[in-house]
Amino acid sequence: MSDPTARALTLLSLLQTHRHWSGSELADRLGVSARTVRRDVDRLRELGYPVEAAPGIDGGYQLAAGAHLPPLVVDDDEAVALAIGLRAAAGASIEDIEETTLRVMAKLEQILPAHVRRRVEALNTNVESLRWNPTVVVPPASLGLLAGACRDREEVRFDYTRRDGEASARLVQPLQLVSVGHRWYLVAWDVRRNDWRTFRIDRMEEPRLGGVRFEPRELPGGSAADFVSAGLKQATATHVAAVELRGDEGEMAANRHWYGADVIAEGDGLRRLRLRADSHAWLASMIAMFATQFDVVIIDAPAEALAMLDGATARLRTALD
Repeated sequence: MSDPTARALTLLSLLQTHRHWSGSELADRLGVSARTVRRDVDRLRELGYPVEAAPGIDGGYQLAAGAHLPPLVVDDDEAVALAIGLRAAAGASIEDIEETTLRVMAKLEQILPAHVRRRVEALNTNVESLRWNPTVVVPPASLGLLAGACRDREEVRFDYTRRDGEASARLVQPLQLVSVGHRWYLVAWDVRRNDWRTFRIDRMEEPRLGGVRFEPRELPGGSAADFVSAGLKQATATHVAAVELRGDEGEMAANRHWYGADVIAEGDGLRRLRLRADSHAWLASMIAMFATQFDVVIIDAPAEALAMLDGATARLRTALD
């Protein structure tokens, strides 16, 4: 790369990934010598970018953590990725997020080069999203406060209304925010109940910092996302069935997640699953969905779900005839 300006912008884009780069890696990426890399790093420093350098075999370059940086520099593909991300964010269940993202997209388009602007405009005018209108939205201020409390390990207070309508005051030690579809959840240690809990953020009222720091605790059973997933399964598991599937071993191995089912036994070309659903109709649909790929033996299922399957089978036979 012979153009010094283009090379400096590319170097800055690499450094802004916040990873450590060796001099030889940067030289290979830019197609120049290690000496040229050092000159380009000095040029960035003169422009105000705090590039740190470490000598030795393990040495290299990276931007200083937490330093104030001049305006962000992105390449063409990164600018398009930003536009795609903003379009996706506009459909999130966050209060006023669509208006905010549209303002950011307008500012982004104003500063893009013409050839990149045409790519972004093509995405905006020729891609249409089918969006649902969320019945509840989360205030961005609540998300920001809770995310900061997770980071700083600071207790949070809020009033909370459970699904059954019971209201209570909570004092928690937040661990992690989890996004599930159009819902936002907080995984936290409930101080007064002395146990881990999951809270839907749209059911919180006026979350506020408690002013007390805490030592982190270890969450049992894996990540916060796993904890929320397990809780959601229990909350919706009003109807349960057990099935045995037989089929191609490769297809069995490919279906690792089993649409949220639990694998309770397995062997060569066999899986025995426990299915959970919040309605008989959905339970019957899950069994029918498996039957399109595998031989299904129903070990145990509610009579209502079986009746729905029987009726659907008869209607399908009529349709095929």
